[in-house]
Amino acid sequence: MRNIPNLSTVVLLVMVMLLVGCGQKGLTKAEDIVSESHAYLIGPEDVLQIEVWREKSLSSTIPVRSDGKISLPLINDVQAAGLTPIQLQEKLTEKLKEFIDNPNVSVTVMEANSFKVYVSGQVKNPGVFRLRTQTSLLQVIPMAGGFTDWANQKKILVIRKEEGGETRITANYKKMVDGKVPALILKAGDTVIVP
Repeated sequence: MRNIPNLSTVVLLVMVMLLVGCGQKGLTKAEDIVSESHAYLIGPEDVLQIEVWREKSLSSTIPVRSDGKISLPLINDVQAAGLTPIQLQEKLTEKLKEFIDNPNVSVTVMEANSFKVYVSGQVKNPGVFRLRTQTSLLQVIPMAGGFTDWANQKKILVIRKEEGGETRITANYKKMVDGKVPALILKAGDTVIVP
């Protein structure tokens, strides 16, 4: 029997292709960090809709736990954090093959709660900001109420956790505003400190 993808799988594929196709490529002079638009990575606190075609008992809306895993009938715990919805879909399909002939799985992110950045220092409203789309440093500063009178806009520190380590990026906000350097694109978990 031919495996026909359901509508949500097709919609998800189109959205991912559009996101990847619209990626902004190039170097930011904020320490030569490459800023690219990547497909959304699932993280803790995200809410996922898992659909297994013709298997209602295996389909559900579930949150990603703080350990980055989800729990499903038959296959128990599965690592979801750090994967794109397509990668998780492929992983679930492989695991379900042990129990179902030709499983057709779709994964949709219903709530993107894991993409947070932290802004502190000389801004009017420091705090944690949940982002829904790709956001630059130029966009997050107004979200934090703008700079205080004492802010050093030329030496903003962005601390980024990557592959078990930390990367420290010094960004010059004024040069970004003037268009002398591209805007620094923030990643989930970034900490922005305005001295």
